[in-house]
Amino acid sequence: MEIESYLIPAEIGGQSYEPYQWGSSIKRFTKEGFPDLEEVKVAIIGIGESRNSMGNDGCSNAPDKVREYFYKLASIAGVKLADIGNLRLGQTTNDTYHAVEFVCSELIEKGIIPLIIGGSQDLTFANYLAYQKQQQTINLVCIDRKVDLGISSDSIDNNSYLNNIIRHPSALLFNLSLAAYQSYFVNEEEIETLKKMYFDAYRLGFIQSKIEEAEPIVRNADILSFDISSIRQSDAPACANTTPNGLYGEEACQIMRYAGMSDKLSSVGIYELNPEFDNRGQTTHLAAQMLWYFLEGFSNRKNDFPVITGKDYMKYRVAIKSPEHELVFYKSLKTDRWWMEVPFKIDDKSKFERHHLVPCSYDDYLLACAEEMPDRWWQAYQKLN
Repeated sequence: MEIESYLIPAEIGGQSYEPYQWGSSIKRFTKEGFPDLEEVKVAIIGIGESRNSMGNDGCSNAPDKVREYFYKLASIAGVKLADIGNLRLGQTTNDTYHAVEFVCSELIEKGIIPLIIGGSQDLTFANYLAYQKQQQTINLVCIDRKVDLGISSDSIDNNSYLNNIIRHPSALLFNLSLAAYQSYFVNEEEIETLKKMYFDAYRLGFIQSKIEEAEPIVRNADILSFDISSIRQSDAPACANTTPNGLYGEEACQIMRYAGMSDKLSSVGIYELNPEFDNRGQTTHLAAQMLWYFLEGFSNRKNDFPVITGKDYMKYRVAIKSPEHELVFYKSLKTDRWWMEVPFKIDDKSKFERHHLVPCSYDDYLLACAEEMPDRWWQAYQKLN
């Protein structure tokens, strides 16, 4: 079955666009037919599913509202982009999840990045299921104000989808990183649960104090899930769960640009945007610009994931006495980005090889030079050995 049978054209009013705008150049699913995806590298897909959204039902209306602003933004040279419309919602949310899994899996197999406009954030679970065909472990990064673990819940919704991902029998998840969480919204038991599994959690203050530290976090992701409520209310009011504190709009756009630049990332979604709470289109316009920054980052991909024998990398060795380890760092001469090499058991090569080079920052290298073990290295080492 072809993916177009799961989709319907987006409902965008008859607007005219300037030649430089996306609305004039994007390949679109229209009543006249489905676009040719032969050379497409990124595909926008709207998923207006909100039945498992707790208290934020209007987020089902976000996809077409975001498109109205996105189509007016300047197109980016060299980016082969298509808008494949909106997903047909199933009779049940499980039916929708299966449809998301199929469509995203087909796109990923074709080397096309699904750029999802939700809908509620439990759709991240369906996006995760799309990787089952790949038969490889993956990394998930969630930008969120809280931990959607729902330890006490057996159901799946936008507050508990992470629990369903972690417990899923496919066991695809290698690493989970939660970024920009706000401690007063977080159950300490949930943070302890993440730590026990050697997952990462970064407070909002850490991200805002040095936004470039977000780059290696998202560079390690296969999936990026962005909850719009992680952005402060003054910048993004269109969510029932928005709060006074959070990321600034510029920081959200910067994180999306970092995601676009990552050679590893293969799907991304923006969730929980509820136009019913918006102020003159402020949040939908911001979400459109977040999509634009992702594509701008994508246009600057350098294909610089390290090849150990490659001549485009500088190799650094740092000995740490306690515990006794030699840490090996690689610095790209193309982009100045850093990675750490983490050893693993050779018999697990097929399962873990793609995870033993861990994205890091220059600060991690300086930490190692000061005889301190970087947390990123130690957590990866615990999972690999």
